[in-house]
Amino acid sequence: MIKSIRNPLAIRSSGLFEDSLNQPFAGIFETYLIPNNHPDPNVRLEQLMDAIKLVYASVYSPIAKGYIEAVNYRIEQEKMAVVIQEVVGHRYDDVFYPHISGVAHSYNYYPFAHMKPEEGVAVIALGLGRYVVEGEKAFRFSPKYPNLEINTPTDQYKGSQLHFYAVDLKKENVNLLEGEDAGLRMMDIDVAEEHGTLKHLASVYSLENNRISPGLNQPGPRVVNFADILKYNFAPLAKTVEVVLDVVKEALGTPVEIEFAVDLNKDDENRASFYLLQIKPLIGNLTDYNVDMSKINPAEILLFAEKEMGNGHVEDIHDVVFVDPDTFDKEKTQEMAEEINHINHEYFKAEKKYVLIGPGRWGTRDRWIGIPVNWPQISQAKVIVETSLEGFPLDASSGSHFFHNVTSMNVGYFSIQPELSNSFIRYDVLKKQKNIRKTKYFSIVHFEQPLSIRMDGKQRISVITWKQDKQQDTNK
Repeated sequence: MIKSIRNPLAIRSSGLFEDSLNQPFAGIFETYLIPNNHPDPNVRLEQLMDAIKLVYASVYSPIAKGYIEAVNYRIEQEKMAVVIQEVVGHRYDDVFYPHISGVAHSYNYYPFAHMKPEEGVAVIALGLGRYVVEGEKAFRFSPKYPNLEINTPTDQYKGSQLHFYAVDLKKENVNLLEGEDAGLRMMDIDVAEEHGTLKHLASVYSLENNRISPGLNQPGPRVVNFADILKYNFAPLAKTVEVVLDVVKEALGTPVEIEFAVDLNKDDENRASFYLLQIKPLIGNLTDYNVDMSKINPAEILLFAEKEMGNGHVEDIHDVVFVDPDTFDKEKTQEMAEEINHINHEYFKAEKKYVLIGPGRWGTRDRWIGIPVNWPQISQAKVIVETSLEGFPLDASSGSHFFHNVTSMNVGYFSIQPELSNSFIRYDVLKKQKNIRKTKYFSIVHFEQPLSIRMDGKQRISVITWKQDKQQDTNK
């Protein structure tokens, strides 16, 4: 294999734990990308064998152990294959990457306008897919309605991709012990423009008239919105994703997630290439539960969300862990991740669950758009709430490995954007409850009466209510 393939290689796992139909998890075990370009084939073989060993060894990593503990899985039950894939893309100077990488779900937990949840959603970015699955700023679209603008021009500009990942071909002697990023390089998108790979992917934002113009002919900030592909059909990506999702969903008999890559270099018949890299079942509790807001006392509403995933009624949670928006500092998100890890561990030992509230995206790799936790660090949260704050806008986390794992565990996942909807959180009520503990960044409060958490998957709304005292509860 080493003799016949000279492009970079991706070495990844396919384990029972992460690919099961009943409770699939994503991104638990390591994936290594190696340049595979050393002049000596024996060195390239050694690098490949090291990568295979490290993928197997990642079963025992702290993150994998955390996942396994969270779902009471026995590590000795795990069986794993290792998959070797040729990386999609081309060489540009001393790096290698595809035009587009993406993730698509056959079920859209955040439908917009006239979208239906079962019509699916896709998230794409320039460069390697690492950027998408780790929850960074990528472009979201509906395969059914690729022309539909989900965000305003200003929000598209603010939320546009600024950098991308590529395989670093300078690293002939890659040291894989540095971790999954050992063979990668992160670069600004202006480098892609120099390579010519941004040509069909970006548009230009005009600050003067708040308008986005397709193509790169004008001066101004670049917005990676894939207009030439999604609006003008340079390559039929939206239709391809729609068909593939439909076929795979039918075959597995369950909602699915796919990972894919696209090479826009046309063949002799003027066709671009679509590569299907991975398929996973996307298990969520899609059973019906109806929330009738007319029967809920507005004075008892602690939280209301018009964007959510999850279904059902939870009535055994007393504790809320939240970041106080008045003291939130977006420069300290990494410290917050460490702190919530300790809090979560205490709840794990006590075998208790809690509601978690915080700004921006939970589980992102980009510390400037959310708190960069991994799933084991918040595994005891029964409901996870993401909120927008001034200067810290929120774009729902669909598309990341973290998001996939939340759906698999059937955790309630709410998005609160007061500036765009009727959603709200009553922080005044939270601050009046019994304060169990206040850490540097988090407050932990306890409600005497259990919270009532109602999640309506069809209407896409959720509401959490509270009782003021036992007497009031008896009267009702």
